[in-house]
Formats: sequence, structure tokens, C-alpha cells
Amino acid sequence: MSTPAEPQMRTFTGEPEADGTNVREWFERRSFHHSEFDDIAHLADQKNRAGVSVTLVLPTRNVADTIGTVLSKLTVLTTGGTPIVDQVIVVDADSPDGTAEIARSYGVDVYSENQLLPRYGTALGKGDAMWRSLTAASGDIIAFADADSKNFATHFVVGTIAPLLLEPDVHFVKAAYRRPFSEGAQSRPQGGGRVTELTAKPLFNLFFPELAGFVQPLAGEFAGTRELLFSVPFFTGYGVEAGILIDAAEQVGLKAMAQVDLGVRLNRHQSLTDLGRMSYAILRTVLHRADAAGGGLHHAGPYLHAVAQADGLHLNEYLEELVERPPMRTLA
Repeated sequence: MSTPAEPQMRTFTGEPEADGTNVREWFERRSFHHSEFDDIAHLADQKNRAGVSVTLVLPTRNVADTIGTVLSKLTVLTTGGTPIVDQVIVVDADSPDGTAEIARSYGVDVYSENQLLPRYGTALGKGDAMWRSLTAASGDIIAFADADSKNFATHFVVGTIAPLLLEPDVHFVKAAYRRPFSEGAQSRPQGGGRVTELTAKPLFNLFFPELAGFVQPLAGEFAGTRELLFSVPFFTGYGVEAGILIDAAEQVGLKAMAQVDLGVRLNRHQSLTDLGRMSYAILRTVLHRADAAGGGLHHAGPYLHAVAQADGLHLNEYLEELVERPPMRTLA
């Protein structure tokens, strides 16, 4: 048996969105690096000129080992004469490890996910907690961030809200980053994000190729205008980020969306069993949206792969021809 040839890689020429946006064009124009937004004073000035407020929501579950560090680092963004973030909300899944108690000691708004909109019953996972948090969010811009980051830095938040402050036609911003995979003393620089690579990106390529330029479609770090986030539904579980990305594109179009390279993000890794559950939720979410959009494959061509590397964000395309051979018994 011969060894299969390596798939050819070439520059993506682009599939146009309904409004004519080319994915490559969008990727080049709407992909930023967090270092472009290091001037906090300038951002604060722009925020004050625009007269807008910012809310940051941290959905939490058993993150007692990281929540204190996260909130401590956020202090520089929430204090002083010109804060970048006006309100921090922690929505906790009644964590038994004391996450909520630690968060309260930092003076932020802390809610049980079951405390908000109790008429909807017990919260059904992360997405439900994020949806319910909107009832307590006062900001004109609402940002979300995961609180399990082991290397949390302020640019995780600044990077996602800055384009909304500086680019009037941007309404939604998604984080991009590299996710190493660590196991014991060994670490692989690109080994993390297994559900993203094995489930989410192939699904977006097949059903929503206009969104295949997002490096981290499942990133928990993202921000949007209040108007947008109040206009889209939230799936209750692990599919929340995928659903919001699809629905945001439907609401405002790809041209009004952006991504920001945040560098490296270190977070805890899930077990293979948990990753399977996450993959299933994301699969259901994307297929549900694809069915609502008319069903069928929107794109069955080359594989478009957006990736964050040490030298920046890249958009590659792999040509793998899919051929169906006839049953051997049918051959003459």
C-alpha cells in the first residue's frame, strides 16, 4: 500500500459572504493583535468621548484556584478616574470550592446562576448562566471571559473590547490565541483546543464557511454591543459560543465582526469523556442552525484553517479531493 500524499496547502482565494465579503479580505482587515491596544489612556478617552459603559461577565464553576488572581489583575481596569471596565459580574454555578466567596471579597457583583431569572428553573449550564447574566449587566458593551485562565492578563479583556471602542462599524469581537497542551512535564505549543480543531472548525467549514476565518470560534473571551447581545438567543450548554458566533453573523454580517490575537492562553484541560460531551453539544448546535438556514452542506470544498502562531494569525487552505470509488464488485 502506498503512503497517501500530504495535502497541498495554498493561499485561500475566498468564498464570498452574501453581502460580498471575501473571507480572506475579512481576515486581513479584521484581525488585530492586542499590542495595538496597549494605550489604555487613549482607550479610556475614546470610551468617555463615546459616552459608553462596559460590563465584563465571568461565568464560573469551581475556579477557586484562579478567580482571585483574575479579579486582582482586573483592578487596574476598574479603578481610577477613567476605568475601562465599569462593572464586573461573576455568575457562579454554586461552586462548592468557594469560588463565589473569593469573588465577593474583591467587591464585584456576584450571583448564583440560579438566582437570576429563577422562573426558568435551574440553570442548564454555562450558556444559560451567560444568558441570565444579561439581566444584571448595565454596560453598553458587554464582554465575557473565562475565569480558569492560568496566565490571565488584562489584555484578555482590553483586546476584546478595544475594537468596539475604536471601530464604529464593529459590533462583535472574538478572541484568538494559541492553546498549548500540557501533560505532566511535557507541553505541546499547539496541542490544546481539541474540540475546536476536531469538531468546530470542520463544521464551520462545511456549513458556515464565511466564519471559518475565526481562529477560536469557541473562545469564551468575546464582546459585543448590548444591542447585538440582547438580539441573539443563547444556547444553554457548551454550544453557546458557536451559536452566538453564527447568530451574530446573521444579525450584523461578517464585516461588523473582528478577532484579536491575545497571544497564549493557558487553561485547564478536560477529560476525553467531557470533550466528547462538548463535541456533541457543538455538533447539535451547528447542525440546528444549518437546518434552520435551509439544511445541506453550504460548502464541501477545500478545508480552511485559521490558526494562531507565534508570528501572528494565519489562514491556510488544504486541498483534499474527496472521491467516492465504486464497489469493487461493480468493476469489469
